[in-house]
Amino acid sequence: MRYNRIIGLLILVIVALTSLFSILFILDIIYHIPFFEYYNIYFYAGIIVVGGIVVTNLISSAITKKTTNVVGLSTAGALSFAVRIIGYILVAVVFFSMVKIDIGAALAAGGFAGLVLGLASQDVLGNIFGGIAIVGSHPFKIGDRITVSTWQYGLDAPAYPPKFYSEDFIIPGYTGVVTDVSLMYTSMLTDDNLPLKIPNSIMIQAAVFIQGRNDSRTVRTKFEVPKEIDPDIIIPELNDRIKNLEFIRKDPKIMVYETTLTTYILVVEALCKGNYEEPPRSEILKLSMKLVKSLKNNDNKTDIKKS
Repeated sequence: MRYNRIIGLLILVIVALTSLFSILFILDIIYHIPFFEYYNIYFYAGIIVVGGIVVTNLISSAITKKTTNVVGLSTAGALSFAVRIIGYILVAVVFFSMVKIDIGAALAAGGFAGLVLGLASQDVLGNIFGGIAIVGSHPFKIGDRITVSTWQYGLDAPAYPPKFYSEDFIIPGYTGVVTDVSLMYTSMLTDDNLPLKIPNSIMIQAAVFIQGRNDSRTVRTKFEVPKEIDPDIIIPELNDRIKNLEFIRKDPKIMVYETTLTTYILVVEALCKGNYEEPPRSEILKLSMKLVKSLKNNDNKTDIKKS
């Protein structure tokens, strides 16, 4: 898909340059505008810049495609990123050489224009250096499933009154698999199967939870139990049933979390295999509901016998 997009961009650039060349040639013939006599070097330099960028992207994509199976997706992505950086630097050096601009003098003669350009491009430069920092320090790898929580969004209080199953604050986060780290963005495919691009300058400041490094996680499950069921009866029975589930790594912890007028809340903390919390939580909830129903039925039968 990405390779086809680059090919399409290359064809578009060739068509645009051909059209521009034709227009300038016609203007030169009809109106005798000496474009090719005075400005042809800039025209050729522009062609080399566009061609160099396209070729760099083609080589980068080819490296990713050819080396992924050999060195892994993460290393292939880092190599591709390094090739893009080197290619863009070489293109810039060739451009300045063709138009006879001394790079050192250009950097030294910044002045007010340099300040304005620096302020205007600080977000772009922040993203580029952020991408270099991510590839160099590799806090996460391409293919990792991560959760990104950024300080820019802060904490939001829920609009509804919190209940036992909700949190007092909502921490914004984005969970998904890292698919690419480019000059400007870190790309992810979220758990909802939606493509997400986060600027690199944000990523290097974000709290990143790596969910693919461990093969287990703690799952916290809460549910209501009627007060007529003694917690000293249900807790040991529930503990025996939960620890026999195939995905449980060690004995769970079961505690009374809080109470209401007619119920109390049990919380189960269990170390479970895998990196997703919803499947084990679902199984724990189903088992807990069955046990509560069984105990209520037994109490009803006992009451009937007594009567």
